[in-house]
Amino acid sequence: MKLSLVQEMREIDRRAGEEYGLPELLLMETAGGKVAEAAIAMLGTVKGRQISIAAGSGNNGGDAFAAARYLANRGAAVKVFLAGNPEHIKHSPAVMRDVLTQMGIAVHTLTEKRDMDRLRLSLHFTDLIIDGLLGTGFAGAPREKMREVISMLNASGKPILAIDIASGVEADTGKVASVAIEAARTVTLGLPKPGHYLSPGADHTGKLSVSDIGIPYPLLTDDAMRQELLDERLATSLLPARIRAAHKGTCGRILVVAGSRGMTGAAAMASQAALRAGCGIVTLAVPASLQPLLAVKLTEVMTKPLLETGGALGGEGALDELLALAGDYDGVLMGPGLGRAPQTMELVRAFAMAYDKPLVLDADALYAFRDHGAELAKCPQPPVITPHLGELAGLTGLTVPDLREDLLGFVREAAQEYRAILVAKSECTLVAYPDGRVYFTTVGNPGMATAGAGDVLAGTIAGLLEQTGSDQAPLVGTFLHGRAGDLAYARLCEGLVATDILQALPEARRQLENLPADGRM
Repeated sequence: MKLSLVQEMREIDRRAGEEYGLPELLLMETAGGKVAEAAIAMLGTVKGRQISIAAGSGNNGGDAFAAARYLANRGAAVKVFLAGNPEHIKHSPAVMRDVLTQMGIAVHTLTEKRDMDRLRLSLHFTDLIIDGLLGTGFAGAPREKMREVISMLNASGKPILAIDIASGVEADTGKVASVAIEAARTVTLGLPKPGHYLSPGADHTGKLSVSDIGIPYPLLTDDAMRQELLDERLATSLLPARIRAAHKGTCGRILVVAGSRGMTGAAAMASQAALRAGCGIVTLAVPASLQPLLAVKLTEVMTKPLLETGGALGGEGALDELLALAGDYDGVLMGPGLGRAPQTMELVRAFAMAYDKPLVLDADALYAFRDHGAELAKCPQPPVITPHLGELAGLTGLTVPDLREDLLGFVREAAQEYRAILVAKSECTLVAYPDGRVYFTTVGNPGMATAGAGDVLAGTIAGLLEQTGSDQAPLVGTFLHGRAGDLAYARLCEGLVATDILQALPEARRQLENLPADGRM
C-alpha cells in the first residue's frame, strides 16, 4: 500500500474530480460514513450514546459534519462544535453543516468563553470524541484557540477518534510543534500518511485503520508516489519458496567480518542471524587473536583468523588477505563490533571500494565513513547500510533533532547521495533506495530498543542476500527482524534481549511463508 504526502493527496483529490468526475461532496459523504462506522466499532453501539464532535472549517470538518449526521441517524446524541472561523468555512463543509442544521442539530461555534464552557460540559458526559479539527493540510503550531480546544479534548480522558490524522500532527513528517490530539484510534482516508508512522505523530495516532472512500484505484497506486508500506503482503511476495532440491550452497554463502576485543557478542549474533534467516553457509572472519574464542562459542558458523595489528584488524597485507577470502562468498557483512582503530577504519574503506559483490555495512563499518561519505557512492555495487539515527547523523553531519525535522526527506536524500540502500533504524524503520523509493515498516516494538538488536538485523539482511537478491534482502530482512521482535515481545514485553529476536527468526519466517507448524507443504 502506498503512503501519500500532503501534496500528493491533494493531487489525487483533484484528479478524482477532474478526470473521473467524482465530486468533492461525494467523497466527503463517503468519508463521513466511514468515520461513523469506526465510531460504532469503538462503542459497540451508538444508540443512546453521547458523542462530541469537534470540527474545523476545512474539509476535515466537513467529514466530521457528515459523520455527525450518520451517527444521529443511528440514534446517537451528537454535540457538534465548530472551532474554526465560520466565515472561512469552505463550500463542501458548509453544505454538510447546513444539512445538520436542517435536521435540527445545532452546530455550536466556539467564539466566547461560554461556548468553551458548553464544550467542557459536553465532554464531561460524552462517551466518545471525534476529532475533525485540522486534518492533513495542517503544518506548524495550532493557533491559541485551537490549542485550547485540543488540550481540553485531551484532558477529558475520553476516547478520541481522529479523522485522517490527529489534529496538531504534520502529515508529512509526524512533527508536533506544540500540542496534538491523543487519539485512541485514527481512521485515515484513501491512503495512510508518513505522520502516522513517524514519531511523535505515531504516538498520537492510536490504532490506525485505512478506509476506502471510493477513490479510483489507479490514483491510489500511482508510481509517482515513492513511499510504500513494508507489510506482510509485500514481504511475502519477495521471499521465494525454497525448492526441495535446495542445498547449503544454493542458499547462500556469506562472509561476516566483525568482532574486536570486548565485542565478540556482536560478531556472534550477526553470524547466527544470517544462518537463522536461512543462509546455507556462514563464515565469521575475526582478528586472529579472537578466532579460538569464537570457534568455541559458535558451532554452526565457521571462523577464519585475519591479520591484526596491535590487537585490531588491519595492517599491511590485510586488504589482500580479506579480498582473497571474500572472493569465495556471495556477499559480505562488515562492521558489527569491529572496533574503530585507525587501521581497521582504513581497511573497511579500502575493502568497500574494491569489493564487487553485495555488501552490507553496519555499526563500526559505518563509522569508517564519517567524513568520508562521498566514498560510499564509489562502491562497485550500491551497498546496504544499516545506521540507527545517531549513526546516520554522524554520516550526514547533522544532529538527530535535525533528522527528526524531516526524517523521510533526509533518508531519501542520503540514499540517493550515497548511492546506497539505506536501512534507517528508528521506531519506524525506513528502507530507502537510490531511485527515491522509501518503505515504511509495519512491524517492531519498543522492546526491541536493546543492545545487539541491530547486529541481528544486519545479519538477517546479509543472510538473505543470495536467497532474495541483494535489492530485496533489506526489505525482507527488516520485516523478518521486526516480526521476530513482535513474537518475542508477546512473551517477554520490555525484557527483550537481542538473542530473543534471534531465536524467533525461524518462526517469523515460517509465518511469512504461510507454512504449518510442522513445516510440511
